[in-house]
Amino acid sequence: MKVIAASTNPVKVRAVQQAFTQAFPEASITVLGHKAASGVPDQPMTDEETKLGALNRLADIRTQVPDADFWASLEGGVCPMDGSLEAFGWMAVQGGSRVSTARSASFPLPSAAVRALRQGEELGPVMDQLFAEHNTKHKGGAVGLLTNGLVSRQQLYVQPLLFALIPFLHPPLFLPEG
Repeated sequence: MKVIAASTNPVKVRAVQQAFTQAFPEASITVLGHKAASGVPDQPMTDEETKLGALNRLADIRTQVPDADFWASLEGGVCPMDGSLEAFGWMAVQGGSRVSTARSASFPLPSAAVRALRQGEELGPVMDQLFAEHNTKHKGGAVGLLTNGLVSRQQLYVQPLLFALIPFLHPPLFLPEG
C-alpha cells in the first residue's frame, strides 16, 4: 500500500506510518512525505482555517502525486477558547474519491505563547524560545514540551488519523447517502 503524506516533517510522516500500520496490520505500507501547500497562514488561528489547511494540503498532494492508494494531510493550528488559545490538529485522509477528516484533542497554551501568537508569530518557534529548545515541531512539539514528554506531537496526531480512517475500515457502513 502506497500512502503519500502531505508533509516532509518527520513527525508527521511517522504519525501517518504508525496510524496506517495500526489500521492495516496485514498490509505492507510505504509512506512517502511530500511538501504540500496549505493555502492558509503558517499559523492557522481558527478551527475552520486549520481544517481548510488540511483539506488544501490533501488536494495539493493528490494532484502532485496521483498514483497512490491513500493520501494523508495534517495541519496544526490554534483556536480561541475561554479567552485564551488552545492548540490541536486536523487530519484529512483520501482513498479513491472518499475523503475523511478528524480533529485531535486540544490543549491549553501558556499566556506568553498566546501573546506571541496573537502578534503573528508561529507556535513552533515560540515554544522553542520559551523552552530554550530548537526545532521542536520536528520533535515532540508544543504538546511534548507542555506535558513534560508524556504526550508527543506524533502521538497527538495518530489518534485522529485513525479516526479519519474509520470509513476505510468499514466501507459498507459509510455508503454515500442518496
